[in-house]
Amino acid sequence: MILTMRGRAVTFPRRPLVMGIVNITDDSFSGDGSLQIERAVETAQRHVTCGADMIDVGGESARTTRAEISESEECSRILPFLHRFPDCYEGKKPVDKIQIFPPLLSINTWRAGVARATVRVAGHLLNDMSAFPTTGNARIAAEYGTGLLIMHSVGLPKQRHTDVQYADVLRTLDSFFETKINQALSAGVARESIVLDPGIDFAKQKKDNLRIYRDLKLLTRFERPILLPVSRKTVIGDVLEIANPADRDAGTIACVVAGTLRGASIFRVHNVHAAVQALRVIYPIVE
Repeated sequence: MILTMRGRAVTFPRRPLVMGIVNITDDSFSGDGSLQIERAVETAQRHVTCGADMIDVGGESARTTRAEISESEECSRILPFLHRFPDCYEGKKPVDKIQIFPPLLSINTWRAGVARATVRVAGHLLNDMSAFPTTGNARIAAEYGTGLLIMHSVGLPKQRHTDVQYADVLRTLDSFFETKINQALSAGVARESIVLDPGIDFAKQKKDNLRIYRDLKLLTRFERPILLPVSRKTVIGDVLEIANPADRDAGTIACVVAGTLRGASIFRVHNVHAAVQALRVIYPIVE
């Protein structure tokens, strides 16, 4: 299986990619964001030094308890970071021969205007958290040759959907991805450029999230990389009874290891150091 993104290619099977989170926000649920570009660059530098294969930058919190920001505000947060992205890895060396280097760049947005304004500057992957209601972002990804992440959710971003119920969440995900992959292909995105995200904690109950963790292997039938955004998620806090997201890293690493054994190819995390160390140990066992 090959993942192609704007002139870069990653071949699987291989050690799963670690995607380090950079939040250029002042209301991140994990408390790790900052509106200062220098802080964002420093965070990315730390992630790369710890072994990150990819940096995921976003300018708006996904929290539904926070108001939406404008497209212009989101662009003003992300664009300066994109211009500084080479500073995040220049002068550094990969931690080992398997780390993707220079690191890949993922842009986390759901608005087509922001997607176009940012990917024309830089970016290998468009991390679309909108659940793909239209093919607008797919057409942008196709135009610029970026990868496209398709995330499952219900309804529009920034709105609460905690009352959604599924008869069988895995059947729902299977049908959703079947439809959305075909729509992306029709919009001109290459199959080799598609990444799938089951959308942990998005329009899902605790039981749904745990079912996805347990039966993730079922989604590998699409033969596309699965990104598992496990870091400090609410479901981890529910299981461990830990209210503060920053205290959920041990549970996060448990999900990384379990996800590796069940077919996940990419992990989006805050604590890159811990995730990379866990995967460097587990990968020889999986291999």
